Amino acid sequence: MKNWGRSVFGRMGILMLWVLIIFYPLAAMGYESANVTNGGTLSGKVTLMGEIPNSRAFPLVLYPFGTFCKKISDGHGNVVIQEYITGPENGLQDTIISIQDVQKGKAFLDIKAEYVAVNCMFHPADVPDSEQFGISKGGTLEHIHPAVGVFRNDQLITVLNKDPIIHNGQVFQSQRGNIALNFPIPVSDKSNGGIVHLDPGKKIAQMICGMHEFMQTWGYVVDNPYYARTKRDGLFSIDQIPPGTYKVIAWHPHFQPVEKEITILPDGKVSLDFEFDSSEIKHPNYEIQEKFRIGPQAHQHGDITGCEGPYCSHGQ
Repeated sequence: MKNWGRSVFGRMGILMLWVLIIFYPLAAMGYESANVTNGGTLSGKVTLMGEIPNSRAFPLVLYPFGTFCKKISDGHGNVVIQEYITGPENGLQDTIISIQDVQKGKAFLDIKAEYVAVNCMFHPADVPDSEQFGISKGGTLEHIHPAVGVFRNDQLITVLNKDPIIHNGQVFQSQRGNIALNFPIPVSDKSNGGIVHLDPGKKIAQMICGMHEFMQTWGYVVDNPYYARTKRDGLFSIDQIPPGTYKVIAWHPHFQPVEKEITILPDGKVSLDFEFDSSEIKHPNYEIQEKFRIGPQAHQHGDITGCEGPYCSHGQ
């Protein structure tokens, strides 16, 4: 018995040693929160060059519960996704700016990857109405897509369904095309979801409703708190950056990420701008849509027939 016990505990000791050897370097590579003295600031603007691409239009007759989903239609039987939202001087909304490989710095607060399904739309729960809807040049209400957020890899993502109809969440690893998570979204006052695991080094995910293809939102993986998301003016600012030289990535759905290098001096301020050229947009195969794309000026005066509720408007 004594020899057996020694053998067992000896094997356990060897096993624990291997666990430490394998996993300790991984833990050491994780981000560490610490006080930042003489930190610097990065600020700039993201612009879209060239013509704004045509919007994608999805005929409601192809999808279930069209009577309810027509609340966000264009009044002509289509749900229109406007994926490139610009403001003054071509500022580009929904671009994620991320500083890479920061090992230590300001506190990395928890990211809540919580989404809401409302009026047949997905959007991050913390996105205000002002960023989900806008008024077209024709005076009608229009829904703004996509709502882009950030999350950590191996993180729980949840959706609260506020619609009286069922949905289905499918999270794709966009850089590879495979489904990373598939979960039902029933009519409920409780959130549903699951853990999203992307392959090492992959950073882009897209959530689409398996029942309503026009319900889409995007996510970008971050591993430190030094990131920002642009609003309609295209401006961004990131502070308390430890002095050093870093790579900075700017990413927007359907564009290849743009990478630049910066050097942050103590108490320094760095200005860095990014430009995306609309002629370089490349959609994945499952999003290529030729027949139903419409120009941004189409249906300006359309009447959203039968629309009710706070997010609905009728053309004049």
